Amino acid sequence: MKRPALAALACSFLLPFALAGCGGGEGLASLEPAAPSAPAPANLSRDALVGRWGIASYHTDKDRKRTEAEARAQCKQPYTIAKGPGDGVMMHVADDPKPYELRLKAGPGGKTYLGFEAPAGDPQDRELLSVTPKEMVMRFVDPDANRRYGTFVYSRCG
Repeated sequence: MKRPALAALACSFLLPFALAGCGGGEGLASLEPAAPSAPAPANLSRDALVGRWGIASYHTDKDRKRTEAEARAQCKQPYTIAKGPGDGVMMHVADDPKPYELRLKAGPGGKTYLGFEAPAGDPQDRELLSVTPKEMVMRFVDPDANRRYGTFVYSRCG
């Protein structure tokens, strides 16, 4: 066999393997089954979360009233929750400055969660403890994040 033909044969055999390494594993991720998604809660829509909010947090229940007042005072520098490109809302997650699209999820026992596409109650979720037109209260499901950040009070601005 001549050298050019041998080189072409070697390239045709090795090229697919070399190119497979360039994909960074993205092709494999699409072959894995997606985590089952939880249904959206029937009693709450994402529109209830969208808007400008003052935010504060507390670690013990005795601090809740004071924290509600602090959240209202934060409307000078409101946190904006916007509609996401899908059916969720754009918010930050624990320990990450980048906003992500999170969706409402109905969980067992009538609980409502907010988080990524995953079963309700996932460690990265937040549990919504109460939602009214003027205020919402939520906490991280992950015990470590909950310990560090506490329970959040969101007070609607304007």
